[in-house]
Amino acid sequence: MTVTTRERVAIVTGSARGIGAATAIRLASDGFAVAVLDLDETAGKSTVEGIETAGGRALAVGADVSNQDQVNAAVNRIVSELGAPTVLVNNAGVTRDNLLFKMSAEDWDTVVNVHLRGSFLMTKAVQKHMVDAGFGRIVNISSTSALGNRGQANYSTVKAGLQGFTKTLALELGKFGVTANCVAPGFIVSDMTRATAARIGEDWDTYLAARVKAIPVARAGEPGDIAHTVSFLVSEGAGYVSGQVIYVAGGPKA
Repeated sequence: MTVTTRERVAIVTGSARGIGAATAIRLASDGFAVAVLDLDETAGKSTVEGIETAGGRALAVGADVSNQDQVNAAVNRIVSELGAPTVLVNNAGVTRDNLLFKMSAEDWDTVVNVHLRGSFLMTKAVQKHMVDAGFGRIVNISSTSALGNRGQANYSTVKAGLQGFTKTLALELGKFGVTANCVAPGFIVSDMTRATAARIGEDWDTYLAARVKAIPVARAGEPGDIAHTVSFLVSEGAGYVSGQVIYVAGGPKA
């Protein structure tokens, strides 16, 4: 029997707000049951309520993606309450920006653990369900910072690492009907970019205007721009797209 999208389950990590929330809502509108996974389960409930109000099915789940026991418990709960997940969007992330000589080992480790260890643990826990189903879609959220960004040695490193992780997953899992791709956002209006402006002491409107001047399409990105791209990559029609890094940045980046 062919499994329909309506019967499929997607997990979106870091989906209480921003890109993750927009992606969870978009996948729900596409017909997926969505596990809204975030560090704080309560924080994800607003995303779940939005999905349910629109007629979708969703579950808020709390877990630290860098903690293996919490990840395994979360995935087991999702299987029990929503069904076996065959779509995974690794979006959870944090920033601890600073110039190299000021960056602490703790700030390095925190960013590495959430982005890289977290994506590894989530993918390892979910891939067996994809292999069993003969269908799977993994999307890792990278960034244009993977190309290098002043004050983000830790963040740039993990975002580049996710691209290598993606390509290896594509090689290992392709024969099981599983694709793996990477979306690398450019400048997106979000809590994270607002925090960056505040950190460097710039007024948000001034900061935004300066960033937009450097973007060929002459506007800032929105979380929905990333959600649209993820929607395509997890669709039935994207089954021949794997191991790719798509820069969603309003112009060429790599």
